[in-house]
Amino acid sequence: MADSSFDIVSKIDRQEVDNALSQAAREVAQRYDFKGTGAEIRWSGEKAIEISANAEERAKAVLDVFKEKLVKRDQSLKILDAGEPRQSGKETKISVALKEGITSEDAKKVGKLIRDEGPKGVKVQVQGDELRVSSKKRDDLQAVIALVKAQDYDFAVQFTNYR
Repeated sequence: MADSSFDIVSKIDRQEVDNALSQAAREVAQRYDFKGTGAEIRWSGEKAIEISANAEERAKAVLDVFKEKLVKRDQSLKILDAGEPRQSGKETKISVALKEGITSEDAKKVGKLIRDEGPKGVKVQVQGDELRVSSKKRDDLQAVIALVKAQDYDFAVQFTNYR
């Protein structure tokens, strides 16, 4: 019998993030507490978001609105890498980078965890920025998924290609 397997990945659902950004931008434009503050949120390239307002507190409030919209769309906040607020003329800006992929260092940590604490007979292979986990028993794979979900990593984790 062939091995069953799945992949552990850290991917961004670009469409969901875009929808969350649009909703946040609409809410910022309509909310009374943001009137006259010059607050706005927009894409800054492919994998970054720029938030600007005339006060640091307003910029942080826009970031909170965006985080709220991401959570409602089932996106992990671990994909965000928000920088420190910085002054740019009269405005305060916050750059937010989107993190995608598992670094080789993090992949080694996950692989070591699965080998040490996971069921016997489970194989882990690092393939670029994802991990392939395979085993003869599907129950072992379920146990590995539960084990990885229980850990608190600083990157978002999804499980794909379960077969």
